Amino acid sequence: MPSKLNHPSGLDIEDARRVIQAALEEDVGSGDITSSAVIPADLRFHGVMRARHAMVIAGLPVAEETFLTVVPDASFRALIADGDPVPAGATLVEIDGPAQGLLTAERTALNLLQILSGIATATREYVERIRGTGCILLDTRKTIPGMRRLSKYAARCGGAQNHRMGLFDAILIKDNHIAVCGSISEAVRKAKLAAPGKVTTEVECDTLAQVSEAVEAGVDMVLLDNMSLDELRHAVALVGRRAKTEASGGVTLETVRSIAESGVDFVSAGRITQSAPAVDIGLDWN
Repeated sequence: MPSKLNHPSGLDIEDARRVIQAALEEDVGSGDITSSAVIPADLRFHGVMRARHAMVIAGLPVAEETFLTVVPDASFRALIADGDPVPAGATLVEIDGPAQGLLTAERTALNLLQILSGIATATREYVERIRGTGCILLDTRKTIPGMRRLSKYAARCGGAQNHRMGLFDAILIKDNHIAVCGSISEAVRKAKLAAPGKVTTEVECDTLAQVSEAVEAGVDMVLLDNMSLDELRHAVALVGRRAKTEASGGVTLETVRSIAESGVDFVSAGRITQSAPAVDIGLDWN
């Protein structure tokens, strides 16, 4: 049976198993006809995973779980940990077991590891750009459908903090909510009445006038959407210590430092989970 794995960044292994099972069903289907045809059943495979360029690793427990799902008696020895930066050529994992099963699981394990490490690598680049500003990088809900928790795990491995996991664990009143309700004040009033427990209430603001209205309504956090640097600085001064501030919209590696230096508490970037390029990791016979 697959091992029960835990990680200090809070990997949800049951969610990972759901993703792994769906990915294996998609790839393997009724069976790996190539491996069963050309690989002797009793042949063992010893291989190593290597980083083909510099990267930050995320998803090693997911890769291990993928191999163990197909080959329960495989040996998987990680030489580094999730969240570690590695140079090009670094050996990440040594793996040993029945060749047929390991080759069947190889592509699915690598796909997941490469995608998650790509997110962690992109995230770390943003985190390094804002180091020393006191601003914290947040992720968003812009994730590959079905991989929300794994993507946000990878973002944590890269050094970001998670924003809300979904629509169920925090209130974020956006422009269309405001348009339907008629005003920020009314939307916040309704949200606070209906909010389960002590969930955070945040409002997306496009103008300084909206920022004032949101703060007066008693929000916990103000999302400053697509504001100029000058507007961000004014908004931070306007809010004072009455709420937290988050800058969002058009955030890139080139702009994130200046945005963070405006004084906002948080900056969010959908790019780190929505369009981070997968990294290149190889598994080779050794």
